Amino acid sequence: MSERRRVKQTRSLDERMAEQAAKLKEQASQLPAGKERDDLLRRARIAETGSHINDWLNSPGLQAPE
Repeated sequence: MSERRRVKQTRSLDERMAEQAAKLKEQASQLPAGKERDDLLRRARIAETGSHINDWLNSPGLQAPE
């Protein structure tokens, strides 16, 4: 059995998702309207949504279920 590859992250998940979203938007802005551009913008929205969910989950107002 092969060993699991482990990577120590140096940046937070939020930072990585924001960078990915910005990179995807930049790539999409250089493409003409069409399926490929729409796919890049969709992936950017998913990254932004993931970042917002991560913020919400880490917020101090979130209470654990009892």
